Amino acid sequence: MPVDVSVTDGVAEITLNRPEARNAIDAEMRERLHEAWRRVGSDPEIRVALVTGAGTKAFCAGADLKRTMPPQESFAQLTFNSTRSQHLLTGMNTDKPIICAINGYAIGGGLEMALACDIRLASTNAELGLAEVRHGTIPGGGGTQHLPRAVPQSLAMQMLLTGDRINAAKALESGLVSEVETPEGLLPRAREMANRIARNGPLAVRAIKRVVREGMAMPLASALQFEQFVWGNLRDTEDRVEGRRAFAEGRVPQFKGR
Repeated sequence: MPVDVSVTDGVAEITLNRPEARNAIDAEMRERLHEAWRRVGSDPEIRVALVTGAGTKAFCAGADLKRTMPPQESFAQLTFNSTRSQHLLTGMNTDKPIICAINGYAIGGGLEMALACDIRLASTNAELGLAEVRHGTIPGGGGTQHLPRAVPQSLAMQMLLTGDRINAAKALESGLVSEVETPEGLLPRAREMANRIARNGPLAVRAIKRVVREGMAMPLASALQFEQFVWGNLRDTEDRVEGRRAFAEGRVPQFKGR
């Protein structure tokens, strides 16, 4: 399978599994990814998702240009007649946190997928870039919008207009990733972080992600008011009561998502 999915203790681990092609995205992988994200969004047992690539050379080298032929249908047909979206990031707009472990190259759609995640960790051998302009097109999976929101605009424009890549050190310096680990230590660190998040109150975790993402598009005063409404929704939940009791009793809270 081009995408492997396993679920353990509330963490869904999604692995792009075409290492012989640097985990490049073909039609089958795209469909399997859509299925994986639908499962993440709908399965109440999943609290956190972790996405990475098989092997140590690449997280994802973008679209497989050798196996991705132009569709026979017009863009309008695909947009208005299709029952399923063809967009790479379909299903990733979930309230559940997504961690990306970038183990090597993250190019084109690979970087766009990483940009759609909430937390990005990179291995020391990672290289990140959006090369679409070199092929006469633009990043169509959110790259032109997500990258300038993730790094300073000048760096984003430089990467977009030249198609040049940056290394892991530059990605860390610019805030594109939050940590850099050795290739051997990357996945264990990402799993540790995913497990820590999965042990937290699930309603609070999802609320935080929604407040941050939606609040960033609002004026500050409106965002602060939105935060208060969400806090109020959580105030009387069983999980909040359990969290306080567990703290007072010196034990690990047992959250139920209620």
